[in-house]
Amino acid sequence: MANSIGNIFRFTIWGQSHAPAIGVTMEGLPAGIKIDQEKLQSFLDRRRPGQNKYSTPRKESDTAEFIAGLNPDGLTCGSPVTAVIKNSNTKSSDYSELEYIPRPGHSDYPAMIRYGAGRDFAGGGQFSGRLTAPLCIAGGVCLQILEAMNIRISARAVMIGGKTEETAMLEAIENARAEGDSVGGIVECVIEGLPAGIGEPMFDGMESRIAQTVFGIPAVKGVEFGNGFGCAALRGSENNDAFSYNGGSVITKTNNHGGILGGITSSMPIVFRAAFKPTPSIAKEQDSININTAENVKLSVKGRHDPCIVLRAVPCVEAAAAAAVYDEILMAKASGFEAF
Repeated sequence: MANSIGNIFRFTIWGQSHAPAIGVTMEGLPAGIKIDQEKLQSFLDRRRPGQNKYSTPRKESDTAEFIAGLNPDGLTCGSPVTAVIKNSNTKSSDYSELEYIPRPGHSDYPAMIRYGAGRDFAGGGQFSGRLTAPLCIAGGVCLQILEAMNIRISARAVMIGGKTEETAMLEAIENARAEGDSVGGIVECVIEGLPAGIGEPMFDGMESRIAQTVFGIPAVKGVEFGNGFGCAALRGSENNDAFSYNGGSVITKTNNHGGILGGITSSMPIVFRAAFKPTPSIAKEQDSININTAENVKLSVKGRHDPCIVLRAVPCVEAAAAAAVYDEILMAKASGFEAF
């Protein structure tokens, strides 16, 4: 299913941007895990909309309500765990003309072709960034499990609108917002504490699994690990990371490989970056089409939208990475590889 991912830890995201609720069902969580719901809520609040002028004015509490899979003491009971977030601040009328006029840069047009009259266009339906809230529930649970294993995942915005200094990045967002436009950027994520040997070659490699999950975040258009595309301009003698013993542990003197070789962790920190396109829903007038009349038209998007989704996407990248890493650890254990 397109909305499900994972092998042993497998989760399914459901709902639409303006549906009564959105949520996630998680399978593969062993019984007896205590989910710190207060800590999870703090994590969800990092991506919650409507908190400042750099995000959409849409205000949602994004409170996670667990309705299945936990016993009365809040421990996982071995059954699939389902959590729900109620949608309470929708304005579907803002999207009425998008039923037949697709937004440039958005999924509207291919969704029209794929799903026809059955599609839910309000707020982007199932293609909305709103669906990253349940992703953060699944990833937030995994972050807690990984933290108990001394594995740390942290991400940050390193570029927005072509700027790399924090004040300049915020100014780029504000300038775009004032002009009815938007900007994109880059989020960098670092995963520390993973031992060597986690992952698989080829299609189940750690890079493949992380990238697949991160690409589930709307607006992600590129993912690179370590030196990424930069290594294409280097010689092997420049890009190769020399091995060394450090107090009996094997390390590399540099980390151009980003912590993964052949799809398997090397014990060095995993470092990757995700590129986010500018938000396609902008007030600035754009060229589009009217599929009802087969005419070329002008479109100025109404409603409440982020001038830049990069800041709110930071916890989403952490969540996606955590879910992929936890599943890979379970896969390694199932194959008989014990690294913890």
